[in-house]
Amino acid sequence: MKVAVLDLYEGVPNEGMRCIRELLLQFAESHQIPLQLNEFDVRGQANVPDLDYDVYISTGGPGSPVDSAGSNWEHAYFSWLQSVMDWNLQENKPKKHVFLICHSFQIVCRYFELGEVCRRKSPAFGVFPVHLTAGGEKEPIFGGLDDPFYIVDSRHWQVIKPSEERLAAMGAEILAIEKERPHVPLERATMAIRFNPFMIGTQFHPEADAGGMHTYLSAPARRQRVVADHGAEKYENMLELLQQPDKILLTHDTLLPNFLEAALQYQHT
Repeated sequence: MKVAVLDLYEGVPNEGMRCIRELLLQFAESHQIPLQLNEFDVRGQANVPDLDYDVYISTGGPGSPVDSAGSNWEHAYFSWLQSVMDWNLQENKPKKHVFLICHSFQIVCRYFELGEVCRRKSPAFGVFPVHLTAGGEKEPIFGGLDDPFYIVDSRHWQVIKPSEERLAAMGAEILAIEKERPHVPLERATMAIRFNPFMIGTQFHPEADAGGMHTYLSAPARRQRVVADHGAEKYENMLELLQQPDKILLTHDTLLPNFLEAALQYQHT
């Protein structure tokens, strides 16, 4: 399997790249397949892959998914994305599979005008339940997840007010939405979309592993910030949820592995 990781972290230290690398290596080892893995610095060098890969994973990243509109790196990124979509429309061609994570998901939703991309009233950070839609219940890549299932969320931005007309025009379907909060009069964010038969994305981080998240949260400065922002009870609850096998552990072991499995099976049909 040849995999390209489009790195949108702009050189900012993060857990996401480590988690993606480890997931890919674990998948290749468990399936006894050779893996070619190449990484591309999209925002730092406007570097994007060619069409010589089976699978593309586009990462999360810091900063605004709106202010970069019209930038050189976005021009390169969307040219790459369009080239993959055009390739997949051709008959008798091996299809290329794309997974978009968080920041990538947000800029692609903006690009296709699938909803409003805006700042949250307050940052979402921690472990949260997410609800499946009717489409999500039928989505094979979500197979094995509960409803709700639990995700690691870390974002100041969100995609809300989905355009049913634009979604229908490109054959896209919403798979998951933010947890319902009846006491909060705010629109729920769109958390996952199947864009087309070969491209899917999530506004959360399916690659996040419980151990890495626990280490991340345990750093004294970060613990202090989370407690200041959300309270000690919420902080302890986050650590507890990380240890439960049917929460973050299940999401980590399900979503991206299912995506890679589908891509691998497609190669062999």
